[in-house]
Amino acid sequence: MKKILLGFALFLGAVQTQAQESNLQLKGTVVDTVAQYVYLQKFHNKMFTTIDSVKVKDGNFSFKTKVKTPELYGLSVNTESSPLYIFLEKEPITVKLSPKKYYTASVVEGSASQDLFETYKKSKDPEISKFITEHPKSIVSAYVLYRNWSYRLTPEQITQNIALLDKSLQNTTYVKELKELAVVLDGLAVGKKAPDFTANDPNGKPVRLYDNLKGYTLVDFWASWCGPCRRENPNIVAAYKEFHDKGFNIVGISLDKKKENWIKGIQDDNLTWTHVSDLLFWNSAVAKLYGVRAIPGNYLVDSKGIIVAKNLHGEELQSTLKSLLVQAN
Repeated sequence: MKKILLGFALFLGAVQTQAQESNLQLKGTVVDTVAQYVYLQKFHNKMFTTIDSVKVKDGNFSFKTKVKTPELYGLSVNTESSPLYIFLEKEPITVKLSPKKYYTASVVEGSASQDLFETYKKSKDPEISKFITEHPKSIVSAYVLYRNWSYRLTPEQITQNIALLDKSLQNTTYVKELKELAVVLDGLAVGKKAPDFTANDPNGKPVRLYDNLKGYTLVDFWASWCGPCRRENPNIVAAYKEFHDKGFNIVGISLDKKKENWIKGIQDDNLTWTHVSDLLFWNSAVAKLYGVRAIPGNYLVDSKGIIVAKNLHGEELQSTLKSLLVQAN
């Protein structure tokens, strides 16, 4: 009897797993481009990976790929650029795919999740707890908590919002990663010790953080492709010039993908301090270690590795350093 029950349980588990996947009923037209292919991409950790492609025929395309739904995917005519973010479901979906203005002219019909996603975007970041409470079973709620709010919330707030999600979403990748993130961020509060790490500089030489702790060190996360980072860099350069001789140092961690872009960004912005990167984009091991979900981001640590402040930008960086390094003397 136990074997029969076990067999039934395994069968039921297999059925439930398969029920999460279905063959797409996705078709559409391509406009405003002469592209020959449309690419279907899977989303993970702010990145898209191509999982299928179809040839455009007379301006039309169709996918019947077996994928997990409902879930966020990307549709693109160029794998080198950001795609159309689209929530796919079991039901038939029709798309007018236009790459103009980052696919903002595209139209999706037939996806209730996509409709909710578009409503969310038009509402200009509604209060996340209220949004989840109103849509506790929607994959969109789990996604926006993960993608749009994880870097704004405390570990306690992340946990509280996870609890608002329906139990059907608790095993999604978004929730699993949010739970891990809450634990990581809890260990990175002001007053706690910053994690040590070793990563390669532009010459391939290993650099250890704790070998570079002198006075106060800014552990600075950025990337050459990040517009807000590049706009913040002049402020960091000014702070470095003013306070370096008084005991201020920087270790920059880049989330770049291409070495040449990383090096050019360092040179163009005159970033004359220590730099490291594993060139893994959002899969950066150091970024994960520090719970970094948005850039620019930083941690200011003292000579013993204790975190004294984090996410200092603009005048706040200048005033904090002045208080620590000038007034203290």
